[in-house]
Amino acid sequence: MATLGFERAPAFLSNLLNTLTERGRSLLMLGRSGSPTGALSENEMIELGETLLSRRGEATGVALAQTLLAGYAAASQTERLAFLKALADLFGPDQKLVEEAMDAVRTNGFSAETINALHEAAEPRRQELIRRLNLAPGGTAALVRMREALLSNMSEYPQLQPVDSDFVHLFASWFNRGFLVLQRIDWTTPANILEKIIRYEAVHAIKNWDDLRNRLAPPDRRCYGFFHPQLVDEPLIFVEVALTKEIPAAIAPLLEMDRAPIMASQATTAVFYSISNTQRGLGGISFGNFLIKQVVEDLKRELPDLNTFVTLSPVPGFANWLKRERAADESTVLDANDKDVLALIDQPGWFEDAEMTEKVRPVLLAAAAHYLVEARNSRGRLLDPVARFHLGNGARLERLNFLGDTSAKAMQQSHGLMVNYLYALDDIESNHEAFAEKGTVAAASSIRKMLRIKPHVLNTNSAG
Repeated sequence: MATLGFERAPAFLSNLLNTLTERGRSLLMLGRSGSPTGALSENEMIELGETLLSRRGEATGVALAQTLLAGYAAASQTERLAFLKALADLFGPDQKLVEEAMDAVRTNGFSAETINALHEAAEPRRQELIRRLNLAPGGTAALVRMREALLSNMSEYPQLQPVDSDFVHLFASWFNRGFLVLQRIDWTTPANILEKIIRYEAVHAIKNWDDLRNRLAPPDRRCYGFFHPQLVDEPLIFVEVALTKEIPAAIAPLLEMDRAPIMASQATTAVFYSISNTQRGLGGISFGNFLIKQVVEDLKRELPDLNTFVTLSPVPGFANWLKRERAADESTVLDANDKDVLALIDQPGWFEDAEMTEKVRPVLLAAAAHYLVEARNSRGRLLDPVARFHLGNGARLERLNFLGDTSAKAMQQSHGLMVNYLYALDDIESNHEAFAEKGTVAAASSIRKMLRIKPHVLNTNSAG
């Protein structure tokens, strides 16, 4: 009898498992009103979930998981929402088991055995259900989409919050940095991935294929994606890079279609000008720090003469924050003179008037420095999400760029402000630790000076 070659064994086992799975699906769906790939009702999804939790066989479990996920995907929005609510109401911790575990702790005291039993009893049953659903082919992607639907309904149905907490708990393990793979994306990358780069670009919209080619094909452009083994055709994050001879202060020159590229060997600076998260269902999930450092190290290996690594970043929450400060009776940042000057930004086209821009510049930049370094929410976190990302990755707040982006979107979000965050290889770890442990913002001295000098003093000095 011939033996099965080692290299053929995984394929053989995979085909066998798929056959069992398909048979299991057919048996499970037999007698239901829908087709094998049809929609399931809320009650049917609940029934399948309970059955899945009670089964021990892996092949049957995969079939159950696949059927439930397919039925959920095909169900109406009403039925899907009802199932999400059922996850909150019916798949929490088993109260009886929790009480028994607590009694054991009270009777026998704290021991490894009693604490472990209490921990297992206290875990919501939906966590194990989500784990088992993840065993289905395509299960990870389906669960990411499920959480996307969950997030869309959270504000209207706050009772879904515990379900989201369980997704976050599990996704944090499944999508940590150890599972992410960095890959170069260029003009030869398969079209299905390139299409997603166009679709997911969240910072500077890609107009068409020519625009995409302008960002990938020239010798002074790079793009990298972080991929997960279970989402092989879906970059979770992608980073667009421009290779330049200096730190840029504006985005338009980097995106011009008719610019003259330089050779990569001539570049001294790598500029991360767009970083996009592609999966809304993974919102709030930390992929770990130092992702940008990984890109920096990859670039450094390819181009040893690169010595400066910076971003050219948007400041998406600045305009809304500034609006609140302008409206506040007792702003700690702006005085009456500052508010009078900033009234100019309410005028259409103010940024095209040289006299207006010179008046606005020092006040706006000083306010921006405060926003990026000092402004915090009720939990003590920096307000700006882009700042939190880069400072958490070990960057330094290096330079504020007045009118760095005059597109309609940027003017609405940040009054045109852009920021350079500097990634200095020798300082990344210490900057990260200071920010993570104490909330300390690493910032250039020029920005620190803006915090010590009030905006109206700057105006007085410039007047002589």
